[in-house]
Amino acid sequence: MSSKKPLFFTALLLFAFACSIAQERTSIELNKGWKFAKGNNEKAFENNFNDSKWQTVSVPHDWAIYGPFDKEIDKQVTAIVQNGEKVATEKTGRTGALPYIGEAWYRNQFTVPNFDKNKKVILLFEGAMSEPKVFLNGKKVGEWNYGYNFFYFDITDYLAANGKNNLAVHLSNVGESSRWYPGAGLYRKVKLIVKNKESIDQWGTFVTTPNVTDDLAKVNIKTKVTGENLRIVTKIKDASGKEVAENKSEAIFGNEFEQNIAVKNPKLWSPETPYLYTAVSQIYVGDVLKDETTTKFGIRTIKFEPNKGFSLNGKVRKFKGVCLHHDLGPIGTAINKAALRRQLTILKDMGCDAIRSSHNMPSLEQLELCDEMGFMFLAESFDEWAKPKVKNGYNRFFKTDAEKDVVDLVHATRNHPSIVMWSSGNEVPDQWGSEGVKRAKWLQEIFHREDPTRPVTVGMDQVKATMESGFGAIMDIPGLNYRLPLYEEAFKKFPQGFILGSETASTVSSRGVYKFPVVKGANKQYPDFQSSSYDLEYCSWSNVPDDDFVLQDDKPWVIGEFVWTGFDYLGEPTPYDEMWPSRSSYFGINDLAGLPKDRFFLYRSRWNPTAKTLHILPHWNWEGREGQTTPVFVYTNYDSAELFVNGKSMGIQKKNNATPQNRYRLMWMDVKYEPGTIKVVALDKDGKAVAEESIRTAEKPYEIKLEADRTTLEANGEDLSYVTVSVVDKNENPCPTATQQLNFSVSGKGTYRAACNGDATSLEQFHLPTMKLFSGKLVVLVQSTEEAGKIELSVTGKGLKSGKISLNSN
Repeated sequence: MSSKKPLFFTALLLFAFACSIAQERTSIELNKGWKFAKGNNEKAFENNFNDSKWQTVSVPHDWAIYGPFDKEIDKQVTAIVQNGEKVATEKTGRTGALPYIGEAWYRNQFTVPNFDKNKKVILLFEGAMSEPKVFLNGKKVGEWNYGYNFFYFDITDYLAANGKNNLAVHLSNVGESSRWYPGAGLYRKVKLIVKNKESIDQWGTFVTTPNVTDDLAKVNIKTKVTGENLRIVTKIKDASGKEVAENKSEAIFGNEFEQNIAVKNPKLWSPETPYLYTAVSQIYVGDVLKDETTTKFGIRTIKFEPNKGFSLNGKVRKFKGVCLHHDLGPIGTAINKAALRRQLTILKDMGCDAIRSSHNMPSLEQLELCDEMGFMFLAESFDEWAKPKVKNGYNRFFKTDAEKDVVDLVHATRNHPSIVMWSSGNEVPDQWGSEGVKRAKWLQEIFHREDPTRPVTVGMDQVKATMESGFGAIMDIPGLNYRLPLYEEAFKKFPQGFILGSETASTVSSRGVYKFPVVKGANKQYPDFQSSSYDLEYCSWSNVPDDDFVLQDDKPWVIGEFVWTGFDYLGEPTPYDEMWPSRSSYFGINDLAGLPKDRFFLYRSRWNPTAKTLHILPHWNWEGREGQTTPVFVYTNYDSAELFVNGKSMGIQKKNNATPQNRYRLMWMDVKYEPGTIKVVALDKDGKAVAEESIRTAEKPYEIKLEADRTTLEANGEDLSYVTVSVVDKNENPCPTATQQLNFSVSGKGTYRAACNGDATSLEQFHLPTMKLFSGKLVVLVQSTEEAGKIELSVTGKGLKSGKISLNSN
């Protein structure tokens, strides 16, 4: 890409499969009645196989999340090259120490409604971990290697004449196939799509908005179809359902209709105004309606320009993004929209406006929510190309599968307005040498061919190598993972005229845990296998948040960042990869339970300036530290504040440029601990008090308190309420060091789903109704049934006044 000629990428948006009200098309989710068993059952694909003794499960399903945790599971003896390691050592919790390895079978039966010889039936998998082999009525339909991808088969010719169809799916996860917890099983949705032979192809609709002004938007819709003598009618509806435009066409080129439709006075999609339109596509033969689909989309423009950066709808902005792994903490990788919505709600409050799917292809549910809630999205494809990071990773399939995997990713997701970039890889060892350059160019051209409207990036950690080889120069978007000292040199050497922080920070911390003395440093380890929440600890290759803030704020050619990570995830317990027990990450801004760490408020103070943030750390229960230096930090969007300890002023601190930390934090480094109250008073520019916050030393734990993120659920058997459980003293002060064992019971029209305390060293199983508090808190997940009514959660603990909360499902 020439630095003189800007890349211009236009808007485009979401594909959301929906079934017609009439009988032209039916979509059935195969979620119930699945039979499941682990092990090598060689005859499980046969029609008459007896699965009556198998476990009955619902899909989406993750078989490994139920544990138990075991250090021997996928124990990898390796040197993690990305971390700069030279010598191989034993890694015990790298993939979460959960039993994901092995073979398993899923079986189900279905009938096809209204089936006749003029119908076509598609079997769609939105993700299967991994290497699925699919059988129908005793015959192999097909297979797919990549566990993170969407794929489908036309099963019309495999259907049984008597209407009763037996579906069997074989999955296999081998050891050393991942470097984080991948999950296991049919962890995303399985769907049956029944339509006429004359119909719109699967993922056949492609919506773009190539020209947008305040008065008019040109909506271009390409629709691939199967059949003869077809015509198309497309109606565009606004968010209220009102029709705003219509176009009819009989002009077909090959098997594709192309329509340009004018939308007057368009409402533009952005994180601040995530407005969605709907295109209703109807296929006719004569006057007979043969097929109908709906496609939600947004109208927006994106542009990347040298020395200027990224623009959305003509306005320059920087990505305030986070990276997210695909697991959902205590429920594993089984996709759940309520869990995803909670994550995004927490991130929205922090001021986050962008997500990077790391290092996997995203779920459709995640993209739908990002469209709806307003998040820009960097959709990633691979963590490996031809050269391995782990012995049995994607490198086994790259040469044969990479193109079809990219094609399915793009076709399945390209209509989502949230997606503004593709990523073809992350920290691939192929960054060295000419072969890697060729692979990068080849993959990028596949993305361009399938979607000419969005740029492509790669998360590059070997920046020196990519400067020398030309790898970084050919990318649409040069993405740097860490390597802050190389930003200036990369900007000068790469021709694009901007740099993306595709992965930043990798600061480590444990919620509510503080270590002394308070000193900034890399690779710090402690006997309890926790990391300090003073947010000054990081890894050998990474840094603290403030270092990235400086570049983001001072360099207009740095177009934003994606912080590693928004939430803790299962596996990769750096800096304790070699220690047991340690089975999940410390990188999260929020912990594995979704509870915010102190770092949440540091990012919020910068990313969400309209919210008044005033957060004090550490807690103030330090029995045995009386008289010892216990620094106090305040994360706030105010420029200055005064700190008081038991009414005595510790002085006023004002943000300044002495160090990156002084620029973004208020720090009182010489405070001596004494029990009582610490209070911070924020000051405006005139020195006037405008807000205050305080923390009190808690007495003995007395009572259990419950607070739900949602008190009304949908009675669909899948919806979740996340109930934060904490312990307070008799004066209602939180007890930040409480570690009591608690027990949970759910009555009424709901069930206990899981619990999580955010402790990366805990070996308690999530699905059992008991768990210890960690730093005074944990979270309980309550799941609805398919019956509406009242739900009650009760939490008890020895020596504590119990807690109860009532929920409702409708």
